[in-house]
Amino acid sequence: MASLDPNPEAFAGIDVSKDHLDLHVAPSAFARRYANDPRGRRDLARALAKHGVSLVVLEASGGYERPVRETLERQGLAHALVEPRRVREFARALGTFAKTDRLDARVLALYAERIRPEPRPLPSEDARRLAELVDRRMQLLDDRTRERNRRHRAEDPSVRRSLGAHLRHLEREIERLEREIRERVAADPRWRARAERLGSVSGVGDVTVAVLVAKLPELGALNRGQIAALVGVAPFARDSGAMHRKRKTRGGRREVRDVLYMAALGAARFNPVIRAFYERLRAAGKPPKLALVACIRKLLVILNAMIKNETQWMPQPKIA
Repeated sequence: MASLDPNPEAFAGIDVSKDHLDLHVAPSAFARRYANDPRGRRDLARALAKHGVSLVVLEASGGYERPVRETLERQGLAHALVEPRRVREFARALGTFAKTDRLDARVLALYAERIRPEPRPLPSEDARRLAELVDRRMQLLDDRTRERNRRHRAEDPSVRRSLGAHLRHLEREIERLEREIRERVAADPRWRARAERLGSVSGVGDVTVAVLVAKLPELGALNRGQIAALVGVAPFARDSGAMHRKRKTRGGRREVRDVLYMAALGAARFNPVIRAFYERLRAAGKPPKLALVACIRKLLVILNAMIKNETQWMPQPKIA
């Protein structure tokens, strides 16, 4: 049924690729393709303004979306960057299984109209550069894991020497990046204050703090359920009728989850609150991995509350 409102609120989805931008506006169903170049982005922004769009939704596209977001921000157009997984689930709920750029733009517009994700400003240039450093560190960690596995399998001495030399180079480069990440965080007063607060929690080290600063700017701005879902440590029900399956965590920001995993490992040993929580779960029969995921979630919720309330780490006193 057509809307009875003569001027309904307008929402837009933009499917971003290297060479072009597919726009769809809801509920008018206006659709057009633009070149992903300065002129095309300007034309797209004018179309959004002409249609009175109040919210634009895009997916992350390997960095190709950044110039689009910069254009939207300069024009004062509210926009939200959403997880592709959430959009795929939304599309399945609509019964949309085909995949083309124009269909993707339509699904994104409907997602904007019905879900209305909260707009988020584009990170500052300094924040983007810090995030790039964090991403590069993650890439090198992945390379190190692959090279270690190759060395474990290698039999030829020359190959093992080559792998060993490359591993030593990777170790030096990872150390250099971690040092630069710490220096950049310390050089920014706002980041430094956040880092000092987060770092007061036993088990949360410099690298964890830097990754949280760079890759989880929403920390403190969301509630406990939202932040857990964003990181990918919130359990999702998988129930259907009388069938009740195990709840699983999924999706989220892998780089944040990885550093929180390492932090939770340490916290389960040395942080009195997390250790007591872990031991209670194990005593209740929870498997070690499941108990550790719960510890990651609890640690994240604690850190989120500390940033939101601007408080320092206060371990709970023992009850006599």
